[in-house]
Amino acid sequence: MPQSKKHPPLDAVAKTIIELLQEDGRRSYSDIGREVGLSEAAVRQRVQRLTESGVMQIVAVTDPMQLGFPRQAMIGIRVSGDTRVVAEQIAEIAAIDYVVITVGSFDILAEVVCEDDEDLLAMINDHIRPIDGVLSTETFIYAKLQKQLYNWGTR
Repeated sequence: MPQSKKHPPLDAVAKTIIELLQEDGRRSYSDIGREVGLSEAAVRQRVQRLTESGVMQIVAVTDPMQLGFPRQAMIGIRVSGDTRVVAEQIAEIAAIDYVVITVGSFDILAEVVCEDDEDLLAMINDHIRPIDGVLSTETFIYAKLQKQLYNWGTR
C-alpha cells in the first residue's frame, strides 16, 4: 500500500464498505449497496475514492507455497545513514513484498518470498547487503504461517 497520507476520518458507510470487501473482494456493488443503503453507482464512486486515495486496495491474496515459493522469511536490517533511502532501495527488489521502517533493534524489516534456501541466500548476499548503508542483516525463516488476516482495517 502506498505511504500513508492524512485522510479525513472514514464515516460508518465507508467502514462498512471496506469490511464487506475484506470479507469478499469480489462482492458486487449492488450487494454492497443493499447492505449500506446506497445505490450501486454510489458504492462504485465510494470504492473508487477509497482506492484512488490509497485508503485501500483490492487485490488477490495468494498462498506463496502453492505458487512454488515455499521459503518465506523476515529480514531485520541495521542501517547507517538515511534509513528512508535504504528502505526505498530494498522496496524495489521484486522478491520483497513488505518493507517497514522501525524504531527497534532493526531499522528496517523486509519480508521476502523465495523458491528455496539458495534463492534466499542470493537475495541477501546479492541484493540486500550490497546496498550502501546496510550494516548487517538477521534473517528469521518462517517455519509455519500460523495466522494472517486482512480484516483489521476498520476496528
